[in-house]
Amino acid sequence: MRVTVLAENTSKNGLPCEHGLSLFIETKDKRLLFDMGQTDLFARNAAVLGKDISSVDIAVISHGHYDHGGGLSAFLELNGTAPVYLSRYAFEPHFNGERYIGLDTSLQGSSRLVFTDGFAQLAQDISLVSLDTGKDVPVSMPSEGGEAMLRSFSCGDDTLTVPDDFRHEQYLLIRENGRRILFSGCSHRGIGAIAEAFRPDALVGGFHFHRLALNDELISLARTLAGYDTDYYTCHCTGCGQFAFIKPHLERASYISTGDSFDI
Repeated sequence: MRVTVLAENTSKNGLPCEHGLSLFIETKDKRLLFDMGQTDLFARNAAVLGKDISSVDIAVISHGHYDHGGGLSAFLELNGTAPVYLSRYAFEPHFNGERYIGLDTSLQGSSRLVFTDGFAQLAQDISLVSLDTGKDVPVSMPSEGGEAMLRSFSCGDDTLTVPDDFRHEQYLLIRENGRRILFSGCSHRGIGAIAEAFRPDALVGGFHFHRLALNDELISLARTLAGYDTDYYTCHCTGCGQFAFIKPHLERASYISTGDSFDI
C-alpha cells in the first residue's frame, strides 16, 4: 500500500500546505482519498505529485470539521463517480468557541454522499468503523482530547450547546498483505483508546496532542502507544513540538508532511 500526503500542516519539499489533512491511498486494487483538507489545495498538490483525483474509487471524510472536509466541493467537481462516505452526524453544526468549524451544509443533499452509522463495508478488506459501534470496540472518551469543541442544536428559538462527543468521527480500516492499517483523521475520541480498540499493525493520522503540555502526562501517553505492536505515521493535530518531545519514547513513529509518499 502506498500513501501520499496531499495536504498537511507542514511541507518538506516546497509544496504549499495548510492546517488540515488529505491522504491519497493506493491499495492493490483501489484508490482512496482519505479527507480533503480545508480547500482545493489537496487537488492542486495531487496534480503536481502525479495523483489523479478523477481516478479515486472511494472517498472518506473522517469527521465533520472544515479542515478535513473543506475540499468536498472541489472533489465532487473533479471526480464524477466515487462515493463519499461520512458519518450521518457529520453535518451537525460544530463550533470551537464561537467559531464555526463544521462542513459546508449546502453540500449535504448531494447524491454522491453515503452516510454511515458506525460501520460500513466499502469494499473487500476495506471498512469504516467508529468506536462505539465497532465489534469489541469500547467507548472511551479521551483524556488527551483537551479542546472545548462544541456541537450546537437549534430548538425553536433557542440554541442548545453541548460538548461534542465526536460521534461523527470514524476510522478507515484496510487489510492488505496480512496487515491491518488504520487511518484516523484527528483521533478526537482518544488515540490511546483507538490504539487499544483496534491494535492495528500501522496507524496513520493525527494524535490530537497539539494543545498538550510537554510534560510527564504526554510521555505516559507516548509510552502507552509504544506498548502496542504498531507502526505510527502521524501528522496534523499531533503538533510538531509534541512529536519531537514524544519521539524518544515512541521510536516506531514517523512524522509525515505534505508531499511525502511512503509504503506500508
